[in-house]
Amino acid sequence: MSYYFSKILKEKDFEKALEKVTLELKNEGFGVLTEIDIAQTLKKKLDVDFKKYRILGACNPPYAYEALKQEDKIGLFLPCNVVVLENEDGDIEVAALDPVASMISVKNESLAPVAQEIRQKLKNVIDKL
Repeated sequence: MSYYFSKILKEKDFEKALEKVTLELKNEGFGVLTEIDIAQTLKKKLDVDFKKYRILGACNPPYAYEALKQEDKIGLFLPCNVVVLENEDGDIEVAALDPVASMISVKNESLAPVAQEIRQKLKNVIDKL
């Protein structure tokens, strides 16, 4: 089982791709709580150049609440990370963490239905891009 699923976009403009990903996340009930610009951070902290790479911390509050009720340490896995990156050939790729793969390590079967539903919502986001 892979720990993520991804798609190469037809969109070649990085900022427009970010907007599209954010919109599709919203359409599936997610808000973006955090946005980390890896290239900017690495430039500032290490003075190195890196490709365009953003980590979006996406949260679907009803599902997060349900998961937290089942397992109070599940916050270690929240929010759901979605990565938007520019490959060397200029292609934009979007990848989302597979919550089912990450929940396996928790060993709490009551989380399985929530993880399955979030997995489907994140797959819907990726598929619509």
